[in-house]
Amino acid sequence: MRIHPLAVARTLLLAVLVTVAPALAQSPLAKPAPHPPATLRVGLWTLWHDKDLTISPTPDSGATLRTCETCAASPLNHPMQIRATASGLTLPGNRQPASVRLTGPITLAAHGETLTLRNPLRISARNGELILAVSLPVETYVERVVASESGPADTPESLKALAIVVRSFALHQPHGHADYDLCDSTHCQLLHWGGKPQPDAAEKLGAPSFPRPFAERTGNHAAHAATLATAGETLWFHAQRAEAWFHQNCGGRTASPAEVWPEKGPVRKPMPWLASRTDSYCTANGAREWSASLSLADLTGALAAAGLVRPGWKTLTVARRGESGRAVTLLVTSTEISASTEITAEDFRLAVGRALGWNRILSTWFEVSRQDGQFLFHGRGSGHGVGLCQAGAAAMGALGRDSSQILAQYFPGAIAADEATGLPWQTLPAQGFALETLDPAEAVYLPQLSQALAGAESRSGLQVTDPITVRAFRSTPAFRDATLAPGWVAAFTEGDWIATQPLHTLASRKLLVPILRHEFLHALIESQAAANTPLWLREGLVEVWSGDAKPTAAPPALQLDQIDRALAHAATEAQSQAAHRAAAWYAARLLDRFGRAQVLAWLRSGLPASALAALQ
Repeated sequence: MRIHPLAVARTLLLAVLVTVAPALAQSPLAKPAPHPPATLRVGLWTLWHDKDLTISPTPDSGATLRTCETCAASPLNHPMQIRATASGLTLPGNRQPASVRLTGPITLAAHGETLTLRNPLRISARNGELILAVSLPVETYVERVVASESGPADTPESLKALAIVVRSFALHQPHGHADYDLCDSTHCQLLHWGGKPQPDAAEKLGAPSFPRPFAERTGNHAAHAATLATAGETLWFHAQRAEAWFHQNCGGRTASPAEVWPEKGPVRKPMPWLASRTDSYCTANGAREWSASLSLADLTGALAAAGLVRPGWKTLTVARRGESGRAVTLLVTSTEISASTEITAEDFRLAVGRALGWNRILSTWFEVSRQDGQFLFHGRGSGHGVGLCQAGAAAMGALGRDSSQILAQYFPGAIAADEATGLPWQTLPAQGFALETLDPAEAVYLPQLSQALAGAESRSGLQVTDPITVRAFRSTPAFRDATLAPGWVAAFTEGDWIATQPLHTLASRKLLVPILRHEFLHALIESQAAANTPLWLREGLVEVWSGDAKPTAAPPALQLDQIDRALAHAATEAQSQAAHRAAAWYAARLLDRFGRAQVLAWLRSGLPASALAALQ
């Protein structure tokens, strides 16, 4: 599928539709399963152990602060320094609350770093250190992790597989934190708060010209597209939610969880979808091998800091290996006191990484020897080796394998399915588009969707080149959680991907054809639009050709640059409607003066200054 430079479509719901969410009890997909969490509490700057920070409101942000669960929120008008104490926090004026909660865009400054945060933040303290917990929508969290963990070799399909694994890891297993659900370090999943754009990967998808209005973006367009295309999907095995991990490079064979994390105490539950297996894709261009030389003193400091071994040891050998060939346990022996300690190889790898850098012991698949006071390591692969191998997944994607085939390679027997119901998404193909649904009975709506597409093509004079994907969500909450769209939005288009609220809800109110015609127009226009074509022209043409807008004879109050800003960042339904009406007025004026053929030519090439002058 080609992703075109995007502008975001907003189809506005009638008031009656906004207020009525379909009852799951009446849906054929209803199951007695809890609704998945919409947000996650994510630890911020968890490796820094900050003792103080400064919080500043952004201009006109409306930021607020609460000092207890039941306290009223007060405006945050000036910068504030917060310090950790042994028992809580200290705020200006010698206020000492146990925690504070902040909302609204704020800027944090600590350890020489600044970050503007738009999500709710809770600050508390323990043992004299600040604890920062950010509330992120699940899909925002997934996009940020995919952006942070992906690389330039990734493909659209390997990123989709990664997004499903990231979401599964976040939702399907405990992570051992008392103050938040997940941390932002590799202990859980790496999350760069500033984003980590990958131009090479983004270029494969087509770089969007306008920002997504419904959520804070990472700047990584490929990660965004992969997250949105798999929204709400997690791994399932035999109708049960499946635990999932990923790593950078398996070296040619993945590891089972028992190899990397030997169970201490109760027997680990079987995970047949995570069995060790050969991976020829990872080694298609040669296995990744590495070497390291570490001194006794450096290793002693690293192991002591992790509480694994006290100073005085002399020898290090592999005590046991797993079926993949990785070291499972290591024997650390002191010749002076004739004592030995057995530690897990993964604990050893993590201890060295934290103390000496993550580029030293890359995996637990290694041989070790001692020579002239140095310990010599030679190994292969990078990371723990369990689950999805990112190198192998990227290679599979480059060979044309899709995300389901990639997941089948690394999680045999498991499938991607809807997190709330466990139902897999099914694709119902039609002429010019494909409907993705959890309920195959929704094939009954294909004629209406075909009617909507035919109307869009006829009115615009444009034809489908690549099939358009329409994903129909099972409920209004599921749609909103996936797209992060506000309540007045009924459907959402990015490039050639359309998300809609439940089809039966739209059809029951006779809105299905007009709303999908509107969205198909967006997809058709985006398939032709140049990167520098303004958003007001794209949106305005959709409004005119869909018949949704009723432009007035008088020029709108909004200027062209104001319209673009309002379209991309409207805070209310009224602002969005005003911006769409203004865009339609200008688009209709262009069409009346220059004709459809000329306007479509400008859509493809960019609007010339002479045309802009004619609008003034």
